[in-house]
Amino acid sequence: MPNHLSAKKRVRQNDKRRERNKANLTLMKTQIKKVQTAIDEKKHDDIDELLKLAQATIARTKRKGVIHKNTMARRISRLTKAVNKSKLAPQK
Repeated sequence: MPNHLSAKKRVRQNDKRRERNKANLTLMKTQIKKVQTAIDEKKHDDIDELLKLAQATIARTKRKGVIHKNTMARRISRLTKAVNKSKLAPQK
């Protein structure tokens, strides 16, 4: 337990930030899962809209400083690649 006033304040700030970061990460992961579910269920009419929303959410999470820029790029790239691959699969 912190004894100094500044240390107590620091604990409060860290708790707030941890909760905020956790909420942002949870939202991002939920959006990614929605896209992956749409890919698995082959819902091609909804998939573009879900991908766009997921990309925006991932970028927003990076802007807030929760994830690194390379992590953002990797997640967006993998999602886009998976969506493009699923669009090509039914045409074969």
